[in-house]
Amino acid sequence: MTTPITSPSTGAATDASRLKSADNLKAAGQKFETVFTGMMLKSMRQAKLADPLFDSKAIDTFSEMQDAQITKAMAEHTPLGIGKAMTDYLSRSQSDLNPGAPNPPK
Repeated sequence: MTTPITSPSTGAATDASRLKSADNLKAAGQKFETVFTGMMLKSMRQAKLADPLFDSKAIDTFSEMQDAQITKAMAEHTPLGIGKAMTDYLSRSQSDLNPGAPNPPK
């Protein structure tokens, strides 16, 4: 059983066993990829290469919701690779998440 760690700022107990795990690192990489792809899509939409035929706030809201779902699906099924690159980089510095890697110099 793990001992809960008390946060000095809030005083709330947190479970330290879930902080360092390969699954959490992979999930963080996937979320990072979702955010990155979302920012890229948002920038592309803001470029407005042509005047829209029908322009309204409702269409903008729908496009934002659609983009959020598209970026989530892209990160899960057809990732660009930036999330994996980030998780690979972070796992190299944490020997307990990457058992085959040598310990980094201190």
